[in-house]
Amino acid sequence: MDDSKIKWGRSQLGELYERWPKDGAGEPEKPVFLRRSLCVDMEDQLLVNMLEAYGIPCLCVAPGDGSFGRVVLGMSGCGMDIYVPESLYDDAVDLTKEENNEEL
Repeated sequence: MDDSKIKWGRSQLGELYERWPKDGAGEPEKPVFLRRSLCVDMEDQLLVNMLEAYGIPCLCVAPGDGSFGRVVLGMSGCGMDIYVPESLYDDAVDLTKEENNEEL
């Protein structure tokens, strides 16, 4: 395995890395912040699942000590930051708007 590709935040390449769009040099596109979900009523998982169903991979990051909360409580008390590939950002924004054209 090429060690130069393992610097994308994991010691092993995962499924998200494989699905994430690559640039002309074969490197992953820049992740762009889409929104912070408060992890209330599974809102974050519903949003991620919807985006994934439309072919938009999502990188979820728990800010602060949120990762610890996910291990202990099953959810992050700090919410979840959702990132999408730069080239798919506009599509993700359109998909996350409510009928009244306001972002969720």
